[in-house]
Amino acid sequence: MKKIIIVTGASGGIGREFALQLDGTQDCDEFWLVARNAERLTALKEKMRTPARVIAMDLQERGSLRDFHYLLEKEKPEIRTLVNGAGYGKFDLFEDISVEDNLGMIDVNCRALTVMTQICLPYMRRGANIVNVDSLSAFQPLPYVNVYAATKAYVLRFSRALNRELKPKGISVLALCPYWVNTGFFGIANKHGVIKHFDRIYEPDWVVRKAIKAMKKRREVYVPGTLAKTVRALTKVLPHSLVMRVWMKQQKLK
Repeated sequence: MKKIIIVTGASGGIGREFALQLDGTQDCDEFWLVARNAERLTALKEKMRTPARVIAMDLQERGSLRDFHYLLEKEKPEIRTLVNGAGYGKFDLFEDISVEDNLGMIDVNCRALTVMTQICLPYMRRGANIVNVDSLSAFQPLPYVNVYAATKAYVLRFSRALNRELKPKGISVLALCPYWVNTGFFGIANKHGVIKHFDRIYEPDWVVRKAIKAMKKRREVYVPGTLAKTVRALTKVLPHSLVMRVWMKQQKLK
């Protein structure tokens, strides 16, 4: 039985780093690299020591997930690690974001992540890992990042509850909740420059290196970085109405 690692959102950013840093570190015969951009996936494949399969598909399309499910049924691999790294974000006033983009965030960040996890689980054994790339925004409501933050709150709660459910099977689920990360994601999500204040931006290689250590320790939630941990702690003790006021003032939003 072929042992594989699946990484979605592997064409760039955190997903790409997971593929590079997991390469050669686990008992794995093949990587399945999933994203829309086949050219970038192929370039990543050429950098890896472990054989890799390029699977160019759009997770927003339900037909793509059905096709992936059929592929699993045909190949019947053992999945050692699933990294749900694909993400969709748009930052702006809720009413100024198109319905298509708002639904896109829900489709990719929530629906596709849930479906991918569910169709992969039957192919996982004791010791397998699921990493859901979440966000620090999961811990607080964020005006102008409204729907995106709400989808990440879903990912956090889904991941924690699923981790508890899967403990008897020896399968762990990690919700990775980083602060701002220096990837191409924000150039798209923050295209109109709504978010102006970035008090700290972390590099994706550092975030992923820390995340893999947390995964190996079978952590349930991991927030990398001292500043990010401080922000998370404050969202636990401060009223969210105050947290939102501070956020709005930081970003010079009305």
